[in-house]
Amino acid sequence: MSLTPLIDVVFILLVFFMLASSFQSWRSIAMEPPVERGGGGDGSPAVLVRLLPGGGLDLNGRRVDEATLRQRLTGYAERPEPPRVLIEPRPGVSLQRAVGVIDLVEAAGLKRTRLLRAEGGS
Repeated sequence: MSLTPLIDVVFILLVFFMLASSFQSWRSIAMEPPVERGGGGDGSPAVLVRLLPGGGLDLNGRRVDEATLRQRLTGYAERPEPPRVLIEPRPGVSLQRAVGVIDLVEAAGLKRTRLLRAEGGS
């Protein structure tokens, strides 16, 4: 009895499982679920960070660069009662960019983050 067909089957299964496997390490981001704009806050102070298309950032209505945003968020984190951070990605902003800003907020020491649904978004 020849073992060649059995070796072929085992090789095909090996290739299949190698291609079907994922070697990425997945991590989750702890956040409150997205909400519609307006109302519904818990009354605590909040900071609004808008992510603009093209990589721009807007903090409470003023354009800032990433270094200034990091500095101001660190200042907010040092307050006795740190504010919530509301992140609003505008249409055309990639998910990767939003996750990068969420990481920046957490690195500054602010833990209460909420993702807002962009106006006109679905």
